[in-house]
Amino acid sequence: MNNTLLTILSFLLLGVNSLFSQKVDTIIHKQVYDSYYSYTVKDPLYVVYHLYKGGGECSRQSLRFISDSATAEAEDYKKQGYDKGHLANAEDFAYDCEKEKSTFSYYNCLPQTPRLNRGIWKVWETKIREKSQDEHLKIICGGIFINSNTIGTGVFVPTFCWKIVFNETTGDLINCLLFPNDESDTCKELSVEELKKELGYSLNY
Repeated sequence: MNNTLLTILSFLLLGVNSLFSQKVDTIIHKQVYDSYYSYTVKDPLYVVYHLYKGGGECSRQSLRFISDSATAEAEDYKKQGYDKGHLANAEDFAYDCEKEKSTFSYYNCLPQTPRLNRGIWKVWETKIREKSQDEHLKIICGGIFINSNTIGTGVFVPTFCWKIVFNETTGDLINCLLFPNDESDTCKELSVEELKKELGYSLNY
């Protein structure tokens, strides 16, 4: 089955409701983002952060994700075939090494296929960071959990990942993007209302 057909089939899944209840169990306030975390999926449902003039020279080479008693751990990802995908992007905060370090938390991480994390997701992280050079941005990003696929000790794998980007000064929507968490390396533009209907949980930003 080719990537185009896989992508079409993935988008068709949007008409299917989640198979399990999802809700935000706790809000974790980190230095540069807020994580809306679910104990059920053992992941953040979504993360909210603000960005202006993102980027910098801090190196991430020695940084590792930090676990908490309620989060995933490094062992959950070991030999599972998924990347530890940042929601609030590390490079966005590379102008301050402590802020960049704070993004390396499992409160800010979803299992993403390497094709997504290193492909179209990264492309859009770069585009958004470039946009932040001229505009104050508010960014909300997370996952859609349609099935019960898990890795490790019950860390759910999102079927889709998504990003919403607003101009914080005007309140205007810049992008609302949906990414299949598969090998297709594609994304789809949609409205915020269309996205909200498919999340399986309430969105508060």
